[in-house]
Amino acid sequence: MGSFSTIDIIVFVIYFVLVSGYGYWIYSRKKNKDASGSHDFFLAEGSLTWWAIGASLIASNISAEQFIGMSGNGFVVGIAVAAYEWVAAIALIIVAVWFIPVYLKNKIFTMPQFLQTRYNETVSLIMAIFWLFLYVFVNLTSILYLGALAISNLAGGGNFHIIMIALAVFALLITLGGMKVIGFTDVIQVLVLIIGGLGTTYIALTMVSEQFGLGKDVLAGFKMMMQDAPDHFKMILDKPGPNASQSDINKYLMLPGIAMYFAGQWIVNLNYWGCNQYITQRALGANLKTARKGILFAGILKLGMPVIVMLPGIAAYVLHKNGALQQEMAPGGNFNADNAYSAVLGFLPTGLKGLSLAALTAAIVASLAGKANSISTIFTLDIYKKYIDKSASEKKLVSIGKLAILAAIVFSILLTWEDLLGIGGEGGFTFIQKYTGFISPGVFAMFILGMFWKRTTGSAAIAGIIIGFVLSVVFNNYAPAWFGNETLLYTAFPNGKGGYEIPFLICMGLSFGFTMITMIVISLFGPKVNPKAFVLERSMFKVDKVTMSLIVITLLLITMLYVKFW
Repeated sequence: MGSFSTIDIIVFVIYFVLVSGYGYWIYSRKKNKDASGSHDFFLAEGSLTWWAIGASLIASNISAEQFIGMSGNGFVVGIAVAAYEWVAAIALIIVAVWFIPVYLKNKIFTMPQFLQTRYNETVSLIMAIFWLFLYVFVNLTSILYLGALAISNLAGGGNFHIIMIALAVFALLITLGGMKVIGFTDVIQVLVLIIGGLGTTYIALTMVSEQFGLGKDVLAGFKMMMQDAPDHFKMILDKPGPNASQSDINKYLMLPGIAMYFAGQWIVNLNYWGCNQYITQRALGANLKTARKGILFAGILKLGMPVIVMLPGIAAYVLHKNGALQQEMAPGGNFNADNAYSAVLGFLPTGLKGLSLAALTAAIVASLAGKANSISTIFTLDIYKKYIDKSASEKKLVSIGKLAILAAIVFSILLTWEDLLGIGGEGGFTFIQKYTGFISPGVFAMFILGMFWKRTTGSAAIAGIIIGFVLSVVFNNYAPAWFGNETLLYTAFPNGKGGYEIPFLICMGLSFGFTMITMIVISLFGPKVNPKAFVLERSMFKVDKVTMSLIVITLLLITMLYVKFW
């Protein structure tokens, strides 16, 4: 496993040259047009097409945590983890129809700017610092760690640190070109990602069919997976009974059945897609029609992502269960579900292995670039320009933005070098969802009330930030101990260490509910209409026929998927 042929290396080099060359060409054209302002650098204002916005959203979203982490969750849990992708498609509809019009009408370019416009400077500053810490400590580092781990395993288990630095440098080169370079190179990244990902899925399914003596038949491999691992093809996990195994308990803690659809699943997705600088930045520089089409295009692409990022994990489970991937799943003697994707990659034929490596690299680099650009945008526009140098020229702001990008990437390398945050200690995808979930309830409550309830006050927003975080910590770490075995809150089961846990998606729902109540009560003591409330008009939320068609198609496809795998 892990040896690359000359053809594999050539395929990867072609990908590298293509992306780098295209990025440099876009950068040169932009430079020739003298579009060197801060809005152009951070937002590519007015220059991204709807298909570039949609592709960039997917390229930035699908990274190592999906390829590696979600594939690992597919290995452990199965298709239920696809809920993150399919609910995301619905969340993108909500964002396109209701959130983006509010941002664009009020000329919002960063999420902290939204908070200052709607609430006050204190809320804005607190969240700007909060987001910078989250993006660097959780997102950037986990993307870099999981990406380097996956490519290292594919290459035979060595050179982790060299690979990590190479990925960071590649992302740095793209990011320094600004959002326009990121947006349009992401189109190539997505094409490579989808083609390479589908190739990996194809090989994984044919490996399953061959394992059972059915020849190289993709459909036969898929049907055999459903027969051999029927529990891995259930969208809704059953609540484990009193005598359930620790494995079933852990699965339910990760994806708590139907309950998660009334709690954290919506908070995760709506907060991520609608209140996240990293994502919304792609659409904030466009007009409403273009932004909406781009977001809905991303929603349709999102429906197919489980085929690329999750099915190989289920295939790895079936193959491992039947003895075909024993050593590959435990390099160095340590079994790890996060090795599922790279274990399958190791069996790809010559040429396709290079393409899949390119796809994995594309996903990692695109996400690193997008995240670094968002860190730079928030630091430059919401901290440096407002508090350090209010009279900074456009040229200086771009220079500061580039320095912020460099600093963020260097810092993430230092954190990732010895896995100081313990990312590898639990599933990579779960690591990101869980620790992002500590701030998601408060942030989402603050945004949703700020957009659509005119009475919400700045004091309520500050309380929401603090209470949302505190309650998340309490429900995740302390609440289970307050209940006896017979009166546990929702569903709490032994975690293997003698304690009890509440599923973190349920914790998010509880935190969000109490935070909303607190913010509403505080706001009721304020004016009936906050002077800083947004003016909402029905015309803002009207959709044209093309947009409505995309929405209907997406909802029909999601309904069919849930009916099939319920």
